[in-house]
Amino acid sequence: MRNVQIEYRGPDHGFQAASLLAKDAAKENKMKDPTIMAWHQDSKLGTTPFYDGANPETWWEKFGEGNGGRLEVRVGDDYQFIMMDARGYETIGEMPLRNLTDSKGNQYLCYTPIQGMDSSVPKLEACSLLDGWLADQY
Repeated sequence: MRNVQIEYRGPDHGFQAASLLAKDAAKENKMKDPTIMAWHQDSKLGTTPFYDGANPETWWEKFGEGNGGRLEVRVGDDYQFIMMDARGYETIGEMPLRNLTDSKGNQYLCYTPIQGMDSSVPKLEACSLLDGWLADQY
């Protein structure tokens, strides 16, 4: 696996900004359609997704490399990303998913055929709370 370090000093701008920097670095390293396979952040910034029984400091790298990751991009000392080039993979068209937010500001990923398009209030049977495991679709 190739490694790239982005020297970034200054205040943390969050996951979104770091992931955009990582994708730009992957494009500079000949990836046409860079996709994040796994990521990790310094523990003082929050909690990185993990699963029971896994070492939260190493599982993400093993998972990313084992699932097609070919480039590790480190953004400063705060974020690490395992990237792969998704160019050439088949697309599945439009996903029947939508993101909704409840009145308390909690974000959900909802399955449209059950949720329907008529309501913007997340239904328990159609929606899952967005957390570190579920991806924001839009």
